Amino acid sequence: MAIVYGYLTSTGARLGLLAFQMLLAASMIQVHAQSPAGFVSIDCGYTNSSDYVDEKTNLTYDSDERYVEGGKNFSIRAEHMKDAANKQEQTLRSFPDGQRNCYTLPTDSGKKYLIRATFTYGNYDELNSSKNGSPFLFGLHIGVNFWTEVNLTNWNPSNTVWKEAITVAPDTSIHVCLINLESGIPFMSTLDLRPLQDTMYPFVNVSTSVSSFSRLRFGSVDELITRFPTDPYDRFWQSWANYSYPWSNMSNIINVTALPNIDIFGLPPAILGNASTIIDRYSWLNITVRSSHYLTTELELLPVFHFLELGNNGSRRTFDIYNVDEQQPLFSNFTPPAFLSSMFRNWFLHKGRRAYFQLRSTPNSQLPPLINAYEVYSRVQMNVTTASSDVESMKLVKEKYKVTRNWNGDPCSPREYIWEGLNCTYPNGDQNPRIVKIYLSNSGLQGELAISFMNMSSLEILDLSHNNLTGTIPDYRVNSLKVLDLSNNKLHGPIPYSILGRFKAGLLELRLEGNPICSQVRGSYCGNKKTHILLISVIVLVVSILVVLCILWKLCWKGKSKEDNDDNMNEEEIPLHIDIRRFKYTELKTITNNFQSIIGKGGFGMVYHGILENGEEVAVKVLRDTSIALSKDFLPEVQTLSKVHHKNLVTLLGYCQNKKCLALVYYFMPRGNLYEVLRGGLEYLHESCTPAIVHRDVKTANILLDENLVAMIADFGLSRSYSPTHTHISTVAAGTVGYLDPEYNATFQLTVKADVYSFGIVLLEIITGQPSVLVDPEPMHLPNWVRQKIAKGSIHDAVDSRLMHQYDATSLQNVIDLAMNCVESASIDRPSMTDVVIKLKECLPAGTGEKQLKSGSYKQKDAMDADIARQFQLLISGVSTESNEGTSSGVTELSSPSGR
Repeated sequence: MAIVYGYLTSTGARLGLLAFQMLLAASMIQVHAQSPAGFVSIDCGYTNSSDYVDEKTNLTYDSDERYVEGGKNFSIRAEHMKDAANKQEQTLRSFPDGQRNCYTLPTDSGKKYLIRATFTYGNYDELNSSKNGSPFLFGLHIGVNFWTEVNLTNWNPSNTVWKEAITVAPDTSIHVCLINLESGIPFMSTLDLRPLQDTMYPFVNVSTSVSSFSRLRFGSVDELITRFPTDPYDRFWQSWANYSYPWSNMSNIINVTALPNIDIFGLPPAILGNASTIIDRYSWLNITVRSSHYLTTELELLPVFHFLELGNNGSRRTFDIYNVDEQQPLFSNFTPPAFLSSMFRNWFLHKGRRAYFQLRSTPNSQLPPLINAYEVYSRVQMNVTTASSDVESMKLVKEKYKVTRNWNGDPCSPREYIWEGLNCTYPNGDQNPRIVKIYLSNSGLQGELAISFMNMSSLEILDLSHNNLTGTIPDYRVNSLKVLDLSNNKLHGPIPYSILGRFKAGLLELRLEGNPICSQVRGSYCGNKKTHILLISVIVLVVSILVVLCILWKLCWKGKSKEDNDDNMNEEEIPLHIDIRRFKYTELKTITNNFQSIIGKGGFGMVYHGILENGEEVAVKVLRDTSIALSKDFLPEVQTLSKVHHKNLVTLLGYCQNKKCLALVYYFMPRGNLYEVLRGGLEYLHESCTPAIVHRDVKTANILLDENLVAMIADFGLSRSYSPTHTHISTVAAGTVGYLDPEYNATFQLTVKADVYSFGIVLLEIITGQPSVLVDPEPMHLPNWVRQKIAKGSIHDAVDSRLMHQYDATSLQNVIDLAMNCVESASIDRPSMTDVVIKLKECLPAGTGEKQLKSGSYKQKDAMDADIARQFQLLISGVSTESNEGTSSGVTELSSPSGR
């Protein structure tokens, strides 16, 4: 622990400080020989069975073996070991399997805790994932709730990211879960749990947790990060450490130690005993916390200011604290007292991507403002979890049968991470989700039937068939149970009356066939002769089908060699006069390895992966057995498309014109199509091509993605040339259900607005993650589904849940409005593609194009908690932060100190 002091003038003061340091050091030896009660310190990936004491903090660290299931242990690479600030950074646990992997931490129900996770990549997997240019990020959940995102893209592999949250434990344990977002393998280096006093952070409760975005201490401080034992709650305090003009730093730790313990935030003397101000000639300072383009979501922010007067020499210091964005004071005429004052409002500020505060001297103030410490948090909305009785029952089932499935965290929530083998119901309001169906067939279960299923009062279906369960059937008195499938186990009688009675009353479907119990009874629940006859019939039918297929295969194979010989004979003699390559059918067979690898299927035909002679990858779209009439209609379109070139249109490399086969050869798009990912180029076609082109089949499956996720429109098999001087062209309606313009479908009158309609559907698919036509619980067109969601709730109910609320709500609302405008029934009410492009650019969140910020770690100067260096920037009295990597992490518009 380092004690730093500023200007102490008397010898007595210096001796007093020395005595205080010695006393504090002696007390640390006695008090901190072991971790405080309730501290949980986990070294993820540490494989030694015995714990160890960290040499800097004197905290005891354990292996994570008993806190988590799954994952693999790793050490960071040798070249990064020298940069590790502590032993915990040298190891980690990686989770390559499963979407959600959770640590379970012991807690006292209803108690308030600080949770911190750290992440030191250290290129442990030798993939250079943080430096290869691809996105490297994953999510974090507290229980069922999205906490934050860990973004290591373009991150120094030696540096450490940390995330902190404050929450109330809902039960005797709390889950911290890593979420695989398919942009890198999640991992964790350390996980800490620290109990807080119930009075601390009063804005945290059972329904609201907070995520820490910034926690700063001011004054002349040598430590980059201050933590335990200086802070008894082991919070990470980043040092502001800015000594340049017009800053002035103050220190008076001794006086702080004599203060009564009245602080609801529990700040230690070392934090309170230092402060920063500006020289007398200036009257205000700014504090700006602003997100970079790495963070596009709007946040509900809550700032906390900590003030303590460290020596005003009898002069008056009074200032106002303004929320500049809302042009209103948060606190007026504030004078820092000789005892601690923590200033906060018990509500969150408006949603936004920045917070801008100003400490402004009042006219009668003789001294400029000062500040000792500052914290800012964002809201983590806590959602309801699965009913505790169901959770406890499933825990007992998991333990009893040693279930090896990826059962982590809450069984039912969030919905996208529901436990495999479960179905849940999600009531409206604040009611807890309930488990209604359990499917554990063929799961290798052994032993007697668990009685814990009886405690699940909403359970409707229990399928434990095809396992090795033994013993008798428990008296399952679950009135909600409709199906009990225990077939093909090793169970014996008797059958409990409660179960048998519900079966006879027609309230329960019971299946017991394949158990010893059925040798003693002849009930229909044990199967009958009709079942065996039906099984034999099915087997005979399957065998017959296989015989017929074998015969057909032989006939096809016999004719194959003759077909190959005729390939060259079927080439069309009249070539197209275009400047792209013409492929022979035999060449396509060589390129595609005889059409072995299918990568897509569309209205035009099958799409195959191919490799040209020079090693270049291509996509070959083939329509076999095409009639000559269709070929005459299609090939002139190829002539038009061969002249179309745009960065967002897939380039046509060549074609094949064979009497038996028409084919198009395109550049291969390695990232597939947009439809696959969910689950630009049109303006050029409409406005810049001569003649203009209507695509007629715009859909997510026809928007391909290259390795950099640049979108390119493909599949011009249905496209038609179009003259802007005509209002429409007449043609047979064609396209894909769900994307088809209703006006075009009814009148067969084609305009460019047909593509606009289809593009509107594509926009809605991107936003919602839903298909163009939903089928469950009943068929519904996507625009109608969006209208219903918004009418019953808000836009957030329509947004893809995988975005985890990480988006700009205002921008998203504008995009939804634009998409709904595109799918108007009448084409005259739809915008042009040019208008769509303009409006989409306007919808981009502010700052999207700003220069990417450099990242920091807690081993660096001006480092910020949990990649805040990329998410947030601090501006105080016009002096921007300076990155230790030589680039500015301040904003481009600088505030100058003003007012005298």
